[in-house]
Amino acid sequence: MKTWLITGAASGFGRAMTEQLLERGDRVIATVRRPGSLALGHRNLTVLHLDLTDAASIEAAVAAAFATGRIDVVVGNAGYGIFGAAEELDAAAIDRQIATNLTGAIAFIRAVLPHLRAQGGGRLLQVSSEGGQVAYPGFSAYHASKWGIEGFVEAVSQEVASFGIETLIVEPGPTPTEFIGAIDMAPTLTEYDATAVGMVRSSLRNLADGNSSESFARLADLGRSVGAIIAAADAAAMPRRLALGSTAYGNIRAALAARLEELDAYREAALAAD
Repeated sequence: MKTWLITGAASGFGRAMTEQLLERGDRVIATVRRPGSLALGHRNLTVLHLDLTDAASIEAAVAAAFATGRIDVVVGNAGYGIFGAAEELDAAAIDRQIATNLTGAIAFIRAVLPHLRAQGGGRLLQVSSEGGQVAYPGFSAYHASKWGIEGFVEAVSQEVASFGIETLIVEPGPTPTEFIGAIDMAPTLTEYDATAVGMVRSSLRNLADGNSSESFARLADLGRSVGAIIAAADAAAMPRRLALGSTAYGNIRAALAARLEELDAYREAALAAD
């Protein structure tokens, strides 16, 4: 039996992971932002309140979780998305996005590290997105948070490896969760209606209404995706990154190949700067 600490467990990946782990007999300490939003009533489940925008809440929840004993796997999953062209977003919306997905996630990781180090190691999983490697119009603030947390985890993994702490960045593609319906949509500027932003906005609205969308034609299966995350966390050699779904795999691979191609195209300019 393993013990897992999972944030954002009220819905989506967090809830599906909690349910699969409880079903196989593991112990789960699940955190939620809204009390009462996870009522599974399982003897191996402990539910704590945690709000990533509240530093005191993070410290209290992490302390309470580790007070119960060793935690084998920590999963930073909580987060959400905002959509709008950069100039459509107001400062408050950007601040909320960064405070939740980036600085909140950083604060959570920093809070668990001393406990993982003290117990002699453990595994730390951070749920990012294919949007941590790829960028789409209208998601600039969301991408800033995801690209940021991936860079943070990449550096932290090197800092804590000698303590027996391993990290995994999870990069799901489009998956049928509550994410789309919960996106914070910025007020629109008509100037963007006929642009790439307008096209993506229309696709998101179709998805939220339950209609198909060519932009998100192939959705990954939530249960299989969660199963792949658990299998990776169980593996003797855990990967450093895990893309989930054929859409995520294809888009990330194409983005990396294009980046490498451009890097090589300007190799001489790079070397000439020495």
